[in-house]
This record gives sequence, structure tokens and C-alpha cells, in this order.
Amino acid sequence: MESNDIRAAIARLAGERGVSLAELSRVLGRNPAYLQQFIERGSPRKLAEADRATLARYLGVPESLLGGPPENPLIAIPRIDAAASAGPGGLVEDDLGDGALRIDTALLRQLRVRAQDASMITVAGDSMQPTLSDGDAILVDRGDRRGVSGAIHVVRYDGVLLVKRLARTRDGVELLSDNPAYPPIAVTGRPDIIGRVVWLSRSL
Repeated sequence: MESNDIRAAIARLAGERGVSLAELSRVLGRNPAYLQQFIERGSPRKLAEADRATLARYLGVPESLLGGPPENPLIAIPRIDAAASAGPGGLVEDDLGDGALRIDTALLRQLRVRAQDASMITVAGDSMQPTLSDGDAILVDRGDRRGVSGAIHVVRYDGVLLVKRLARTRDGVELLSDNPAYPPIAVTGRPDIIGRVVWLSRSL
């Protein structure tokens, strides 16, 4: 990609996003005239890789639009060889990759999930209906183990992977089902959180 094209792209994106070049320069930790000089005078001759990555994230565009290498639109996400139980659980001794599902990198950016933290697990059972159904493939962010109250997580409990909502209590955490037929599970202390469920894929 030619330098003139990169300069034009930055100027166009700044106008579309309603941000000034001075503001974008401050995002980079540079002086306010940095990007204006880059666009109008060609100084510096090219953007540093770190600056390009920061601009791309801030503007919400792929780095390739700003002169970075072309991105593969699809990325392979490992499929975990263990059903996350939303009902009667199966005992799990090892979580081993079993194939992969290809996901658009734009979706991962939208979900704010790093590719290396993403895993797919199949739901088993009906305790999370109507939100999740038996056979649904769920995308789990293994990088998010904070245990957000009210959010759906994959949790290891008594050797079983469970997919449940978390609720904070005075004594610890309750694992809640969306299906009212299933009672809460009380967990003393901090549960073993595998990750947060951020997306699902369902066959019709």
C-alpha cells in the first residue's frame, strides 16, 4: 500500500469519525501536529508499527487499511472435546482440542475476545433454556475469568464443566440456571471459572 494511500485513509477516517488529527496524535502519545505533518509533509515517511496498530484499534479498522499486512478474515477457534453441561453433567478429566470452527476475525474484535483466548464448547442439557439449548455451540472467552455476576460462564464444579449464570452471595457464589426447574448450586468461595460465554451458534 502506497504512503499516499495511507495518508489519505487516515484523513478520511478522521473525518468520518469526527476526530481531529491533533486528537489522533494525542492517542498515539505524540505531539498534536504529528499526524498533520505525516499527512501533509510526509514526515515521518512511514508510521511505526505500534502507531499503526493503535490507530487501527482506535478507529475500529483492520491494520491492512493503514498499510499493515493483509488479514485472514477467518481464524480457527479450537473446539473443546468436552460438553459443558446445562443439565446432567459428564465427568471431565481432560479438555482436549477436537477440531476447530472458523470464525470471522471481525466478530472477535467486536466481542473484544483475543483469538488465543477463544474456545468453542457444545452445550448439553436443557437447564439454560430458553437462552441456550442442547447442542448449541458457545464461544467462551478464557481470558475473562472475573466471574461477572449475572453473566453466563463455563465453570468446573466437582469435576464437571457447567454452563451457568453466576450470582454473588455473602458466602461465595451461586450457579444459576435459566430454566426454573433447576435449583441453584451454592459454591463456597471462588468457583473454578473456565471463561465467560460471549456468543452462540445454533443449528435450525
